[in-house]
Amino acid sequence: MQLTFLGTSCMMPTKERNPSAMYLEFKGEGILFDCAEGTQRQMRICGISLAKVHKILISHWHGDHILGLPGLLLTIASLDLNQGVDIFGPRGSKKAFQSLFGGIEFESKFNIKIHEVHEGMFFENEDYALESMPMKHPVPCVGYNFIEKDRRRIKVDYVKKLGMPEGPLLGKLQRGESVEFKGKKVTPEEATTLIKGRKLTFITDTLMNQNCATLAANADLLVIDSTYTSKLKDKAEEHGHLTALEGAQVASQAGVKKLVLTHFSARYKNTLELEEDARTAFDNVVSAYDFMRITL
Repeated sequence: MQLTFLGTSCMMPTKERNPSAMYLEFKGEGILFDCAEGTQRQMRICGISLAKVHKILISHWHGDHILGLPGLLLTIASLDLNQGVDIFGPRGSKKAFQSLFGGIEFESKFNIKIHEVHEGMFFENEDYALESMPMKHPVPCVGYNFIEKDRRRIKVDYVKKLGMPEGPLLGKLQRGESVEFKGKKVTPEEATTLIKGRKLTFITDTLMNQNCATLAANADLLVIDSTYTSKLKDKAEEHGHLTALEGAQVASQAGVKKLVLTHFSARYKNTLELEEDARTAFDNVVSAYDFMRITL
């Protein structure tokens, strides 16, 4: 699993930073979190294939989070990648998408589905689940969880000692089912090791509210809006954002393992001040930068 930061700036691009977008790759599938202007160029620079993108999760429909959508989808269509794309977003997303594309000549050869999410799980397969929760911003806005499913790893030495061959029995044990072999019951607790799935939380634009810590509870990684330092808390509140200190307070309250600050005001050429602000409340913190990759 690898997370790539494609844009870490707030509102507008700078010489160093593109506006908001993140790309998560898991088992060959790509999930895009927000899609600011220039996102597909950032993806090309990183060597990320558009063909892998099947889900786009939009936090809200402010321009600095969505203006890359038309270009990205037009490119996918022109390359005839023949893929379906599911776009998820807060209430009003269907109308917002229609408005965004209303004046564009766009002939799609692939299926685009728009889904409005509210609170709770909105997607699940055998490998992972996606959850959302409303945030507090001037427009409808949500935060997201990516939750990897727990999995079981076969204890090779143990099953070899039993003489159990590769095949359906091992598959059942990996799925958490007990099996019978040579007249003996073999349980998954005996024959496998449980590998806990990882949880990633994405909160890109919000004022402080209890849903932040609730959504991020016990996350392995929290990526959070850190537009200003605490010196500019009034300005952050005026525009519906968190300070770096507030992001760290969320991380501390939620019991997360690692905190990543992002969505920085263009006034900050160096993020050291933001990190120092955050470290007064939470130790394991880093500032994101464009093209930064985190492997989990």
